[in-house]
Amino acid sequence: MTIRPYVPEPLPPSGIDWETHIPRIASANRALARYDGILQAIPNPGLLLSPLLTQEAVLSSRIEGTQASLEDVLRFEANPKEPVGDASLADIREIINYREALNAAVDALKAGRLDTGLVCDLHRVLLAGSRGMDREPGCIRTIQNFIGRDAHIEHAIFVPPAPADLPGALADWEAYLHREEKDVLVQLSVLKAQFELIHPFCDGNGRVGRMLVPLIMYEKGLIGSPMFYISAYLERNRPVYYERLLAISGDGDWNGWIGFFLHAIEEQAGANGRKAKAILDLYDEMKRTVPEVTRSQYATAAIDALFKTPVFSSAEFYDQAAIPRRAAERVLQQLREHGIIAVLAEGGGRRAATYVFPRLIAITEGDRL
Repeated sequence: MTIRPYVPEPLPPSGIDWETHIPRIASANRALARYDGILQAIPNPGLLLSPLLTQEAVLSSRIEGTQASLEDVLRFEANPKEPVGDASLADIREIINYREALNAAVDALKAGRLDTGLVCDLHRVLLAGSRGMDREPGCIRTIQNFIGRDAHIEHAIFVPPAPADLPGALADWEAYLHREEKDVLVQLSVLKAQFELIHPFCDGNGRVGRMLVPLIMYEKGLIGSPMFYISAYLERNRPVYYERLLAISGDGDWNGWIGFFLHAIEEQAGANGRKAKAILDLYDEMKRTVPEVTRSQYATAAIDALFKTPVFSSAEFYDQAAIPRRAAERVLQQLREHGIIAVLAEGGGRRAATYVFPRLIAITEGDRL
């Protein structure tokens, strides 16, 4: 039996039980406000939280089946010429694209607003030069796609809307995006789910849907910097994540999804806040320690380089920190002697050594701070 294509209902959904959601709406908004307070206290969030963005890209891509870790990505970026297997390289390319797409969208939001055109641009960057590059990057699909266990549509778990219904569904989605709603987090939860159910692209819909979370939060003024990392919760609760989305298309159960997503925001606001605070504390500690151990006029530049790229080659460190080579070699030696950085791979011949700033990696990857 073939499942009929899903027909999205106009937004907002008619069956939202606002009263039931009030406690969770309140706690999710409080948690997000606390997180935004921590964000506002960070002097340069784009620099200090850049490893968290890469980790978000790792986890969001892992939901779609990639296996590469944060360290794999950072090691590759430190030494792109090091040999990597084809499968690992494809994973790493997708993760780097994810980060670049989100950064490009953030830049675009400074001059314009979030709309379907910007979402298509984001999708184009996401799929560029990756496994999905033959899946019409940046183009709304013109074919019927489906989600299933095999290549037969009759075995599909979910069949998204027919191509002819996409323009209307996306226009309605965009209109709701720009509407006022009683609560923005409920609006966000509806927008995210509806986007993934519309499934407007041939590939990459889940990743784009997860990128929309910080972008919508930022555009709606919920956070002062577009840095919110939702994928750790969704990756950890993947079966329920998919179950709740399917319950919307199958049973019209928007309330189950909204409750799940509000809880995800509350949990991740707490986890993101703990990580951001731990990174800020580490940065403050390094501002005291590194000048002491290096006695170098370049201590601040060295610290910023460590936080921007916590896995790096010596050559990359010279470039990032913009320190004369001899002075940079001395700084690296002193950081190594005092256990601030560790060697991942010794240099040899023309190959530069690869170093790691282990405490920052531990904070970034730790889900239980």
